[in-house]
Amino acid sequence: MSFPPALAAAAALIAPLTGAWPDSFGARLEALAQVQAFNAELLSHDSATQTLQHWCEAHGAAPGLKIVARRIDLDKLAGPAERADLGVGPEEPLRYRRVELACGDRVLSRADNWYRPGRLTPEMNAALETTQTPFGVVVRALGYHRRTLSSELLFQPLPRDWETLPRAPEPVGATLVIPPEILRHRAVLSTPDGVAFSLVQETYTDQVLFRPAYLP
Repeated sequence: MSFPPALAAAAALIAPLTGAWPDSFGARLEALAQVQAFNAELLSHDSATQTLQHWCEAHGAAPGLKIVARRIDLDKLAGPAERADLGVGPEEPLRYRRVELACGDRVLSRADNWYRPGRLTPEMNAALETTQTPFGVVVRALGYHRRTLSSELLFQPLPRDWETLPRAPEPVGATLVIPPEILRHRAVLSTPDGVAFSLVQETYTDQVLFRPAYLP
């Protein structure tokens, strides 16, 4: 997987987010472009893990960093909505896994995952229970497909129809407030024959944004 050439070229012009963003039209436009580009990458690939791994390779603090899934000790029973999304009845056992997906010390997303252990191999189930390997890596051999149920922007740097609105005066010396959560996806993973085996809800953090070097 690779990002479009324009995004790859832009990567050379940006540095890690080590300081505050100014609250300017240019900064808001840049933030919007980054969120939308990242969202487009997620929507156009079956593996969110691969998208995050590419991000890690392009922007990680050291070469060779791998995305790890830091497990969070939490249990959340699947409700009627989760079972309906998976197409399973109330009697089928489901397992739950919550993780932070991190590149080095940067947590890029937090994911809730309800999955059908009976659709996975014993080795896959053991890896999910005992390792920090991301779910997408563990089940890669299934050749799965991803169907996005919803994609929600939690951060709107510019108002809707901003391109048609008059430009508001920019506050001098103000800092752009970026929320800790900027994007949320809900998706179902299915085998090539269309059998759903996993429901994921992924919340992406502000750590996927990079402050461009050209901003003052």
